[in-house]
Amino acid sequence: MIKVGIIGGSGLDDPKLLQDFSEQEVETPYGKPSSKITCGNISGIPVCILSRHGKHHEIPPTLVNYRANVYALKMLGCTHILATSAVGSLRSEIKPGNLVFPSQFIDFTKQRKSSFFDELGEVRHTPMAEPYNKKIRDLLCEVCNQFGFEYNRDKTIITIEGPRFSSKAESNMFRQIGADIINMSSCPEVILANELGIPYQTIAMSTDYDCWKENEAPVTWEMILKRMNENADKVKQLLLIAIPKIANYDSDFIKDKIRTIPNFPKQGIMFRDITTLLNDVEGMNKVIEIFCKRYSDKNIDIVCGIESRGFIIGSILAHKLGAPFVPIRKKGKLPYEVVREEYSLEYGTDSIEVHKDAIKYGQRVLIVDDLIATGGTSLAACNLVKKLGGEIVECSFVIDLPDLKGKEKIEKNGFKTFSIVKFEGE
Repeated sequence: MIKVGIIGGSGLDDPKLLQDFSEQEVETPYGKPSSKITCGNISGIPVCILSRHGKHHEIPPTLVNYRANVYALKMLGCTHILATSAVGSLRSEIKPGNLVFPSQFIDFTKQRKSSFFDELGEVRHTPMAEPYNKKIRDLLCEVCNQFGFEYNRDKTIITIEGPRFSSKAESNMFRQIGADIINMSSCPEVILANELGIPYQTIAMSTDYDCWKENEAPVTWEMILKRMNENADKVKQLLLIAIPKIANYDSDFIKDKIRTIPNFPKQGIMFRDITTLLNDVEGMNKVIEIFCKRYSDKNIDIVCGIESRGFIIGSILAHKLGAPFVPIRKKGKLPYEVVREEYSLEYGTDSIEVHKDAIKYGQRVLIVDDLIATGGTSLAACNLVKKLGGEIVECSFVIDLPDLKGKEKIEKNGFKTFSIVKFEGE
């Protein structure tokens, strides 16, 4: 499940962005975050908003508890972070009012805790070559094009300590070393998000030309506030459209890898062919990555795959999770003593089997298949696992055909389900 954290700065932390919102107080191992966290949803996507500088902008950049802020969002289950920020422009082409999506940073801060791993015995060297998320950046640019917003992408942001602004000498030096925009908050925020493996992207609003540009007034706090208030609605529009796109990006990507064959195996059937997905390395990697993220902390003891394509996905996932794989097969295909479960078909019955020694009492079992349609086979698999005393964590599928109500059937019987892709009414 995608859950987006928004770290709002300089007027871009409006809880009214959200539907059905409430505030949560979070305590982390690094102390309290800058504010209570407002949790709600945007178009059904869970979203958490945190005010970087406090609800009343009372915390100066140096004193922001960046570690607590990022860790609090992690504790709440946020899978992606969008960070809004006012920035000064160090380039003529980045005009005040433009949105800017950086791809690189320069850390010019001096007094901040910039790592979760700074104690003796826990040193970890995190790759930081591409600190911002290109996938999110592409989606943000797509939405800007849709609305006609002016923007600059793939720029380098430099973070200074603050709270003072730059001198002219500093501003010109920053230009010379390759910085395009300047703020006081991106570092160490982006570093910490990367250390926790959370995709992160800054949405920056250019408000001024810092103090390097001739014939332009040097930046003041009043100037920043005025420009941010004038353009805040633009960022809010961007968030309202971009967040559902972020949530659907992976499923749309995988869906595009699945071939649909009409009238197979008989007239009127739209067959969802995953052989094209299996043949796509990037697509299969994404499927396994999604499943691994969902189940890596669920203490899975056994992965059961349902014949036959569930064997392929289930065995790869079991290997990644470090769990044994157990096949659930059609009647008569397993060589040892079995436990059998019968289920109804449109005309008649069928049955599936599992070796009776494959699952021990109390083991936590994940059931995997490629597709859920009417749910008969999957429900039978759940009943098989229960007969052996297994505890079903979830039934997981690549594809759901919701019109056939298979997931509803499984859930009505008390089992949880998850799917990556839906083909509705197609």
